[in-house]
Amino acid sequence: MPKVIVFDRPMCCSSGVCGPEVDPMLVSFSSDLLWLTRQGVEVERLNPAQQPEAFAASPLVRQELNAHGAACLPVVAVDGNVVSRGTYPTRAALAGWAGVPGETLPELPVMKTGCCNGDPSGDSTGRSCG
Repeated sequence: MPKVIVFDRPMCCSSGVCGPEVDPMLVSFSSDLLWLTRQGVEVERLNPAQQPEAFAASPLVRQELNAHGAACLPVVAVDGNVVSRGTYPTRAALAGWAGVPGETLPELPVMKTGCCNGDPSGDSTGRSCG
């Protein structure tokens, strides 16, 4: 199986799924990486704020940063080859690059940010969120 390495943007925690305003794209991406791992793919995720030494020690990410600046983050590499930069790829893209059949598990829906999917009047159970 291939090895997928994600060189993240600086985030407060290892996955970015923390704090009061969680980016729903990061939730989906974290889930997709977990899914890849369960398919037998080796996945490594490096955050410069959490693992600065490991991040800086990679010639691949140094080359990307020199060529494209910080806007290239996140950089996704499969077996040492950059397959994506500047955006978090979909599960289908990750599966394709890793050679994993994508139909094993459907993509998770991306939810709107905030409490109650962004609706301060309440959630599906009628609870008020505001």
